[in-house]
Amino acid sequence: MTISLSKGQRIDLTKTNPGLTKVVVGLGWDTNKYSGGKDFDLDASAFLLHEDGKAKSENDFVFYNNPSGGTGSVTHTGDNRTGEGDGDDEQIVVDFSLVPANIQRIGITVTIYDYEARAQNFGQVSNAFVRVVDASSDREILRFDLGEDFSTETAVVFCEFYRQGADWKFQAIGSGFAGGLSALCKNYGLDAQ
Repeated sequence: MTISLSKGQRIDLTKTNPGLTKVVVGLGWDTNKYSGGKDFDLDASAFLLHEDGKAKSENDFVFYNNPSGGTGSVTHTGDNRTGEGDGDDEQIVVDFSLVPANIQRIGITVTIYDYEARAQNFGQVSNAFVRVVDASSDREILRFDLGEDFSTETAVVFCEFYRQGADWKFQAIGSGFAGGLSALCKNYGLDAQ
């Protein structure tokens, strides 16, 4: 049975799901009736964060042009440039058993590609969600529907996974940023140049 979370809620992942080591993080969205003439290209990314809450290098930033990080523990499965169709638009695979010991949190984010030139923002996006699926059984463990709380934001932190002792937990975040990917990179300690 899938657990539906609200913004800010936290849940034990590995403690309440014994044997869970690898998850597929599915992210999806639809666009509102928008006639700007250009497709919406939303991009999922993962930031692997150290104890100070910051990423330290390119290896700590996983996205379509750097599809693997954290010594292979986090993998982006590919770029969907239109968001067409039902289900997950992009996926990130996290293998908790391979996450380096110095990584304490993994932030899962979505940004709008080329938002300035296309005059696009998350106010034009609807039905955004993140879901976590057990990779071994294909069973959906949890889901967080973001709702329609955004207007001019061009980047959103959907959720974070974080360590507590030997266990991993999940937090539904739903926090928006103006400034797209560069704002997220700055927030997480990376230079987006």
